[in-house]
Amino acid sequence: MLKIGIVGLPNVGKSTLFNALTKQAAESANFPFTTIEPNVGVVPVPDERLTKLAHISKSAKITPTAIEFVDIAGLVKDAHQGEGLGNKFLSHIRQVDAILHVVRFFPDQNIQHVENSVDPLRDAETIETELALADLTTVKKLLDSAEHNAKGQDKIAQARLPLLTRLYDHLSAGHQARVLKFTDKEKEALGPLPLLTSKPALYIANVSEEQIKKSDEVIKSFAEKYSPALPLSIKIEQELIQFSDTDRAIFLSEYGLADTGLNRLIQASYKLLNLITFITTGPTETRAWTLQRGAHAPQAAGQIHSDMEHGFIRAETVSYQDLAAAGSYPEARSKGQVRDEGKEYVVQDGDVMLFKFSV
Repeated sequence: MLKIGIVGLPNVGKSTLFNALTKQAAESANFPFTTIEPNVGVVPVPDERLTKLAHISKSAKITPTAIEFVDIAGLVKDAHQGEGLGNKFLSHIRQVDAILHVVRFFPDQNIQHVENSVDPLRDAETIETELALADLTTVKKLLDSAEHNAKGQDKIAQARLPLLTRLYDHLSAGHQARVLKFTDKEKEALGPLPLLTSKPALYIANVSEEQIKKSDEVIKSFAEKYSPALPLSIKIEQELIQFSDTDRAIFLSEYGLADTGLNRLIQASYKLLNLITFITTGPTETRAWTLQRGAHAPQAAGQIHSDMEHGFIRAETVSYQDLAAAGSYPEARSKGQVRDEGKEYVVQDGDVMLFKFSV
């Protein structure tokens, strides 16, 4: 399952966000390092298409796709040197696929800030610097090894050496690994690197109830430097999970919001990882499946079972929009909207698929 780590300084709202996301009860308190071991929760990805398809197929069950969120303890300055149990916390970040970086915007004298003032740009830079310094240590070890092996005429090390040097210089200048571009050939020469700053990141601007009404203005200068940034009042979101659907809609309307921040966050996290959803539907189950954007039909089949990928023949495919408009498979077929796609077909978000395969 895809893992997204929630990170940030202490007391910025990480555990409160995790509780709202997962409707769990991770401890949240007004002092640093409330979270030591990471809390983990699985969150379904909202997808209204599943309900419509389940109605068409008369499905007995609906199964959405899901994301695993990991609430990682607050980092502090010099975490890369072990400050504040930093090394342990950094190891937790290494295990996730992407990062949600929570940054405090809300003023509240009753909630302690580790720097005794609210400064989102400073706080974001503190975390980004710690991750980059940790990566710098990792790359330095790899660079030293490559330099040693290159002297022994190791061809692989000789190919990696200039690339690692470029990466080391990039990190030394305070930049994130994710923004440094390598060609496919260079990526192959480098091989997989366990870098924290190479992970996709989404910045969560934790604003107050008052700030959410003008959130675009509040986070404008921050978003110019740190992007993508999603404004969210975690306090509001925590309240919303207690409401009925009717009361939630009224509450959102009062704040001028079209949807809950948590739904927007989950969808943005999905987009962050460059994922799409394809769907299978029938009397037994309507189910969403996760797939990397740009993947082909056999890879989609492999998400269901490896045998289906190995024995892939074709995929009976119809777009969600066409099937929903038609109201049934027979009607969609009669309109020529159900297609047989082969091994080279690039799966599109919302494709409804039925795979033919041999064992």
